[in-house]
Amino acid sequence: MALARKGARRITVDGAAYRWRLRGRPTYGQGMVWSPLTYAVELAEGPGTTLVVTTDQPHPGNWVGRTAAPLLPAHVADSIRTARAGGWTPGAPGSPFRLDRSQGFVPFR
Repeated sequence: MALARKGARRITVDGAAYRWRLRGRPTYGQGMVWSPLTYAVELAEGPGTTLVVTTDQPHPGNWVGRTAAPLLPAHVADSIRTARAGGWTPGAPGSPFRLDRSQGFVPFR
């Protein structure tokens, strides 16, 4: 799975360059705030395993007006470090590595 270059942001963490991206438009579940915001991270150059991070925040483009905190580069860098410590090897081929940080997310009812 490769990230689209359009809309991806670059970040350097511990000397390695990555690209990260979140969906511009929410999925239906994210739009209704039934599921939290997710974003993807991969190495900036070359193929490898994609990191998929599930946050505890709603998508900023949700349709029910729930306020969402901005996703800052510091949050992305922290998730990359946590995933690396948890066994994510971004340069190796394989299935997406999932990092669940959704504890505390409250879905809209």
